[in-house]
Amino acid sequence: MSLYRKNQIMVKGNKKTSWQTKKLVEVCDIGAGNSAPQKKEFFVDGVYPFFRTSDIGKIHIGTISESSDYLNEKGAKVLKLFNKGTILLPKSGASTFLNHRVILGTDGYVSSHLATIKTNEEVLNNSYLFYFLHEIKAQDLIQDHKYPSLNLPVIGNILIPLPPLPEQHRLVKILDEVFEKTAKAKENAEKNLQNAKELFESYLQSVFANPGKDWEDTTINKVCEKLFAGGDVPKNNLSKIKTEKYNVPIFANGIKKKGLYGYTDIKKVIEPSITISARGTIGYAEIRREIFYPVVRLIVLIPNTKIIELSFLYYITRNFKFSNTGTSIPQLTVPMIKDIKISIPSIRKQKNIVKNIDALSAETKKLESIYKQKLADLEELRKSVLRKAFAGEL
Repeated sequence: MSLYRKNQIMVKGNKKTSWQTKKLVEVCDIGAGNSAPQKKEFFVDGVYPFFRTSDIGKIHIGTISESSDYLNEKGAKVLKLFNKGTILLPKSGASTFLNHRVILGTDGYVSSHLATIKTNEEVLNNSYLFYFLHEIKAQDLIQDHKYPSLNLPVIGNILIPLPPLPEQHRLVKILDEVFEKTAKAKENAEKNLQNAKELFESYLQSVFANPGKDWEDTTINKVCEKLFAGGDVPKNNLSKIKTEKYNVPIFANGIKKKGLYGYTDIKKVIEPSITISARGTIGYAEIRREIFYPVVRLIVLIPNTKIIELSFLYYITRNFKFSNTGTSIPQLTVPMIKDIKISIPSIRKQKNIVKNIDALSAETKKLESIYKQKLADLEELRKSVLRKAFAGEL
């Protein structure tokens, strides 16, 4: 159950008799920004920020002071100015932005796609409202999910638990302290997570950047039994789910689900191999040990295991640095892959190197798991404190 729904039930039974329940429209001035001027001349040499949903999209929760577009004097004269401290909620535009909440950190002009909320400060603390809006989910307010958008009457009817102003100030002080500490802890966890990833990538790069004297120079083509690109999607032999008949995975470009596209009954690749995305997530490599069917834009490398070990080839491809190919859409081709120069040691040394890389990879994944859990715990702590604050439990 969302916080919005909970509050409608919770506040009615609140034991603190001094608390009230109000609709936002009763304690706020709720409106929207202005349509963007169509004349480009209004933005020439502009100095006054004009905030759009795309600007809000860059910030999930927080303060916004800079925009992509700036109005000049001529443009500013035809639009309404919104004061610093105004809360902005995307009410239309990209659906992924609808849960973003920001406060203007400066006076500025606002797009008509953004709802504007300014509190009556005699009864409602602006920061108290902003914290409350953190957990109001857009999906609970949208009336037509085919065309997701928020309308002002629905926003105005949101119920807010309203303690006396001194109590609001006290809660805001607590929330400020908690959010400051969790933000710092989140920053540290994210930094540690990134450092763990960079440490592994740095080690991987160093392995292949410093080959031994006994390593042999060769090319990808020479160490592979086969090297080819996938074909068209087998539309007449395709299922989006795995069935008894269609149980051969189809792989395409993409990191999500390791590129799983669907299932077929056609066994195209039966040998353990490496796949490399040729477009989109360009250069993304995966080991494929199962039988599968590759589709267009996925390049398949089947190693000659007498020359190169499967995992060693995988780590080599992980270390490739692909640059823009010169086309409007970056892409790889089989000729580009096969001519890449590499150096390899004996099979025995390859296996030792893979063993060391695997060990570091396992440790790195453990650290990543720890830091990701830390981030999840911090997010849950943030939500828990918000719930308690508006339930009158802090």
